[in-house]
Amino acid sequence: MQVPTYENLTLLDVCHGRRLEQEQQLVLFLVFEHVDQDLATYLASCPSPGLGPDRIKDLMFQILSGLDFLHSNRIVHRDLKPQNILVTSDGRIKLADFGLARIYDFQMTLTSVVVTLWYRSPEVLLQATYATPVDIWSCGCIFAELFRRRSLFDGQSDIHQLGKIFSLIGLPPENEWPENVSLPWNSFSHCHGQPVETVIPEICAQGKNLIEKMLIFNPSRRISASEALRHPYFKDDGFIPLVFLPRTSRFTPTLPPSSSEDTSPVDSPLDK
Repeated sequence: MQVPTYENLTLLDVCHGRRLEQEQQLVLFLVFEHVDQDLATYLASCPSPGLGPDRIKDLMFQILSGLDFLHSNRIVHRDLKPQNILVTSDGRIKLADFGLARIYDFQMTLTSVVVTLWYRSPEVLLQATYATPVDIWSCGCIFAELFRRRSLFDGQSDIHQLGKIFSLIGLPPENEWPENVSLPWNSFSHCHGQPVETVIPEICAQGKNLIEKMLIFNPSRRISASEALRHPYFKDDGFIPLVFLPRTSRFTPTLPPSSSEDTSPVDSPLDK
């Protein structure tokens, strides 16, 4: 079978076979390139003090570029997390695991059981309607994790997760609370949140502004992937995304585990 080629997708072959339990059913297997690490492994292998600001910026640009492509084609990933983001040997990002992805239709009913708990947006946690902004929320959580090397919100249940979210972004006004959801607005204590730099002290002013736009409670006001790619955070002089460089110029920083350095995460006010 002739295999089409794409710039960012290496489909090596298409094989076919039959299921043992359903011999009449033909099954197709897509063979892609092997990528030996995901973003979670990549972060775990990074010695203290972690990734540099330029590398974080490049990773975010690539992730957002992938999301922009999906969303412009009406695809919602619905399970974006470090374990579902692959990092190739030459430093390129590939979004993976589309088992929960759906082609978005404004008339369709979407299940609320999507996205790993720590990366779920408030509208998913509240079992409200949702669309592509759920991926942007997950992306904002990942953005913070690139700095912290640990999850931003590590709740143990939906309501616990919402409490951790509001401890950072504050409880939204009642008129922004979605209607007909599982938890009423007055289920949560009033809190004003805290500055992003409290939990990510290394983040620059433009990065802080971008992550705040990604973690807006109201999904209709949350920044889109396309808008995020045009954010001033990516407009610094001298920043050239890795994907724009000639392939021979691409590289991945060597990040071997270090037994002599303490790689344990730093405590955060959100963990208390």
